[in-house]
This record gives sequence, C-alpha cells and structure tokens, in this order.
Amino acid sequence: MSDILAIFGVLIVLGLTYPGMLTTWRMLFPSVVLRSCLRLSSSPWKCFAFGGLVALGFATPALILIALPFGPAKLIGWSILAGGMMIASLGASGLATLIGERLGLVSDLGRSEASAFIRGAVALELAAAFPIIGWFVFLPLSTLAAAGAAGFALLNWMPRMTDPGLQPVPTPSSTATATSG
Repeated sequence: MSDILAIFGVLIVLGLTYPGMLTTWRMLFPSVVLRSCLRLSSSPWKCFAFGGLVALGFATPALILIALPFGPAKLIGWSILAGGMMIASLGASGLATLIGERLGLVSDLGRSEASAFIRGAVALELAAAFPIIGWFVFLPLSTLAAAGAAGFALLNWMPRMTDPGLQPVPTPSSTATATSG
C-alpha cells in the first residue's frame, strides 16, 4: 500500500511543479520562449520535423555514451540527455504560451497574460496525462514539436512573414483593442 501512495505522491508533486518549471523558463528566457511560440503558431510541422532532428542529435551520442562501461562517459551521456530535455522544456514553455493565448481568446479578456500562460501550462500538462492517447500520441508529438521550436528559437531562425496565410497569433490585448476601436 505504501508503494502506491509513494507513486501517487510523486505524480502529484510532478503535476504541481511542471507549470512552475514552464513559468520559470518563460521568466528567465522570455525572448526564446516567445520566438518558439511564434514558430509553433506559424509552422508547427517544420517544428515537428526539426524536433526529430534535434532529438536524434541529442539521443544518439547520449545513448552511445550511456552504453559504454566507463563511469565518466555515462555521466556525460546523461548530461547530454538532460540538456536535450531542457531544450524540449523551453519549447514546451512556448507551446504553453500559445495554448494560453488561444485559451484567452475564448475566455474573458480581463485575465492577465500570466494567468493565460498558467492555464496553457495546466492544459498542456492535463493533455499529456490523459491515458493512452496523451501518453503515446500527444506527449511524443508535442515534445518533438516543442524541441524543434526551441531549436529554431535558440538558433534565432524566425519564420518568413511573406508566406501566404501566415498571420501573427492574436493576443488578448490586441483583440480587445481591435474590438473596442
């Protein structure tokens, strides 16, 4: 019985800390998070494809080093893997920003930007926690897209604004001024 309670406690703690981690990334690296949000809103499939390359670029050397029977090589391999997950979580913060902005469009406009972001982070977390579909479909796809968006953002590769149909993501504040004026 205590094993079940321990697992349940760990899941609750992880569930509470995930929005906090995404918020910390947004506060520490606002330009990277906003660039990844813009990239995800304008070219999600390119982000997904580039995320596959980013994941392959981190996972291949990490798994090779982890498999070696040499302690320092294993440490370096795990460090590379942690760096890749850090980049993916930066992109997940951009995805939470995008979800929060879009949630802000359908809810009342009096909410703050931070409130919309936290809602987006919680919605992202709940979608990933949904059994079977969330675990095996949504989580891998969103992680790859987030890693690609963060990779684009860190390389400062912005989408071309000349593409037809490419429009900036409306924010709650820009929607309020457009409807009131």
